[in-house]
Amino acid sequence: MNSSVTVPVVGVVGGGQLARMMAPSATALGIELRVLAEGPDVSAVAAVPTAPVGDYTDLEVLRRFAQDVDVLTFDHEHVPTEHLRTLVAEGVDVRPGPDALVHAQDKLWMRAAVERLGLPNPQWEAVADAEELVAFGERTGWPVVLKTPRGGYDGKGVMVLDTPEAARGAEPAQWFARTDGPLLAEEKVAFSRELSALVARTPSGEVRAWPVVESIQVDGVCDEVLAPAPQLAPEVASAAADAARTLATELGVTGVMAVELFETPGRGAGFLVNELAMRPHNSGHWTMDGSVTSQFEQHLRAVLDLPLGDTGLIGGSAVMKNYLGGANQDLFGAYRAAMGAEPRAKIHNYGKAVRPGRKIGHVNVTGAADEIPELRRRAARAASVLRDGQA
Repeated sequence: MNSSVTVPVVGVVGGGQLARMMAPSATALGIELRVLAEGPDVSAVAAVPTAPVGDYTDLEVLRRFAQDVDVLTFDHEHVPTEHLRTLVAEGVDVRPGPDALVHAQDKLWMRAAVERLGLPNPQWEAVADAEELVAFGERTGWPVVLKTPRGGYDGKGVMVLDTPEAARGAEPAQWFARTDGPLLAEEKVAFSRELSALVARTPSGEVRAWPVVESIQVDGVCDEVLAPAPQLAPEVASAAADAARTLATELGVTGVMAVELFETPGRGAGFLVNELAMRPHNSGHWTMDGSVTSQFEQHLRAVLDLPLGDTGLIGGSAVMKNYLGGANQDLFGAYRAAMGAEPRAKIHNYGKAVRPGRKIGHVNVTGAADEIPELRRRAARAASVLRDGQA
């Protein structure tokens, strides 16, 4: 008797490094991965055999891409929400769906949802002009943070304003003029460090969280991640993970979600929600080598409604270190020196052209629970060799 076995096809909108890093997990599980790429030379194209080039803001392009996949998911959150609603109405399985994803696309929606669910939120307000922004600052105190509701990442779309005069200045006026709708004003939170609570959820409702991690930012870009977050009070870690589970469940998230947090010792639960990302996230890259189940495998399991994998650490701790473009153009040429200097380091290369300040890869190092300072040193050394081309 002849029998045929079909394998699921997962379509990823966006061809960046997140889509690229889904490919090994898809291969291991026998899943076919396809990517809608922004151009022929984006990161995922070299790793995914089927990677048509198309404009993700064009509904017809999305329709054509979606017609031959079982599930549509994302490398980024920038696909127009109205296009996703149309696809869902036409029968496409979009995961996460637009009703969930809008909370990662629009910071005003996110703030309102966090407030509605009774989770720790900074003071915030939707402001339509400079005078409303000044009134907010007078109520909450200066400085204040002004954000564009959509499109900001890695420190973009964020402005810190110290005085009413600054709030009435030319740059905020330009933001108000070119934005359709209000902007988001927030108090400038006094925090001790940034944390991230990573969680995954399936359509049938299974939820698993990874240990809460510390995320170290440099110039608005994630530089290091320490897993688990050192010296984090157990009750704060538990409450942060519970907040991530609540958001995933109540917002109907499917796939991986990162909840970026401010640690606020002595204030409320000890943390405030900063932002959401509904996709694999930089703060979860350590899971590729440090967790039983990586965030990329878990995302594929979740969007296909498969049972989720164990999220425990393989060892006692893990450190991730990003490396940005620097003096060295020949990353592969630096492998010998980097691997020789730090044989415990696991190098991940995003296949991008090197440009100063561009995120082009990361290094993971894992070890025992008491080794985090040593792991940081090793990861930083390997990243430095890759960036500069010499030990």
